[in-house]
Amino acid sequence: MFDLAAMQAAIRDENLDGWLLYDFRGLNVLARRVLNMPADHFLSRRWFYFIPAQDEPRKLSHRIEPASLQHVPGPVELYLRWQELEAGVGKLLQGSKKIAMEYVPRNANPYISRVDAGTIELVRSFGVDIVSSGDLVQLFEACWDDEQWALHLEAAKYTATAYDVAFDFIRQKTKGGGAVRETEVQAVIMDHFKKNRLLTDHPPIVGVGPHSGDPHYAPGPQNDAPIRQGDFVLIDLWAKCDKPRAVYSDLTWTCFVGKEVPAKYRDIFDIVARARDAAIAKVKSAYAVRQPLRGWEVDLAARDVIERAGYGQYFVHRTGHSIGQETHGNGANMDGLETREERRVLPRTCFSIEPGIYLPEFGVRSEVNVFVDKQGQVHVTGPTPQTEIVALFK
Repeated sequence: MFDLAAMQAAIRDENLDGWLLYDFRGLNVLARRVLNMPADHFLSRRWFYFIPAQDEPRKLSHRIEPASLQHVPGPVELYLRWQELEAGVGKLLQGSKKIAMEYVPRNANPYISRVDAGTIELVRSFGVDIVSSGDLVQLFEACWDDEQWALHLEAAKYTATAYDVAFDFIRQKTKGGGAVRETEVQAVIMDHFKKNRLLTDHPPIVGVGPHSGDPHYAPGPQNDAPIRQGDFVLIDLWAKCDKPRAVYSDLTWTCFVGKEVPAKYRDIFDIVARARDAAIAKVKSAYAVRQPLRGWEVDLAARDVIERAGYGQYFVHRTGHSIGQETHGNGANMDGLETREERRVLPRTCFSIEPGIYLPEFGVRSEVNVFVDKQGQVHVTGPTPQTEIVALFK
């Protein structure tokens, strides 16, 4: 829901004169989301929408698309020639000195940097300073309402039970010396999702042995491997309810196809689990004392554990990502590696915590989802975090 009063209050809290939203042919999905534009609302020309800290918003649209922003408040000025567009941008910004846009200096965070350099140059030509809208985007795109929180919990029930289904299927197929292929396990999970009316943007990762050491492995006809007794298996799955505005649940668990998990797997899992728990503890401790928390700090808490154990070079991705209507949402990521995530971990946002160690012969990842509610309570969703590798045969 578009809430102008809340947006203007947030702009004032950031000590800004306004927020300039801009898009051309869907390049700035964040601006479209903030303005609640339907995904199929295609516009072929550039548009601008300026939300001042006070007073009425203003629009700039092309003459052949005069109704492009009719669903949001404020008067519209139309342009035809490029000279009229540039003059129109200047008029939108008249009196402003410092505004937010979907921009980050040096493209340090590409998840936010959606406005091209030429448009930034145009805006600056009017004597306006531009800062990142990263936390504003979080507030009005990445924060969940009560309905989305409930939908996440509903999805989490079935992503959790997907492991019961998958592990039982592997157990049944491998007993007595049998085998099952990665894609067969993948298909069983997809059937479970369909049965429970869940959607996913991609089939789950099912990786056996060396395949588990590839963080983004995707089983398919060219690389499908058999799973047998004595194998280590990683399963990463994510899904959301088949309902409007639903949000994802995203989990990773590991198992051993045998009775007793070998020490080489247990030892690596224990390090990863400690890193996961350190990151969770960092979020909880910060919120317990109402201390501002940045995404890079959560990443550091997990990464320190793995580096101290001597496996830092094998932890090759950020600790976690924002979760929303897409698996990778538009809020703060738990990242001090690929980017230095300076956005705050805000109430009513959800993110994964999923450290991993990836060796040539196998890899371990343990993934949970963390939601901070509007009161600042920290929730770890899905099943209780995995405390040991699941031995499929007792």
